[in-house]
Amino acid sequence: MANTTSAKKATRKIARRTIVNKSRRTQMRGAVRTVEEAISRGDRDAALKAMASAEPELMKAAQRNIIHKNNASRKVSRLSQRIAKLAK
Repeated sequence: MANTTSAKKATRKIARRTIVNKSRRTQMRGAVRTVEEAISRGDRDAALKAMASAEPELMKAAQRNIIHKNNASRKVSRLSQRIAKLAK
């Protein structure tokens, strides 16, 4: 357990940030899931619409260090490729 005053404060801050970050991560994963579900149904229009909301969610998560920037870019790229395949 934390001994110093600053360590105790840091522990409180970490607890607050964890709650916020969990919420943001859940929201991001939900946005990605809606894109994947639309792709699995073969519904290109719904996938494009869902991707328009999922991409900013992923990039915001990367900016806030919830996921790594390259991870977010990779997810966007792979989802975009899968949506492009639906057009064929």
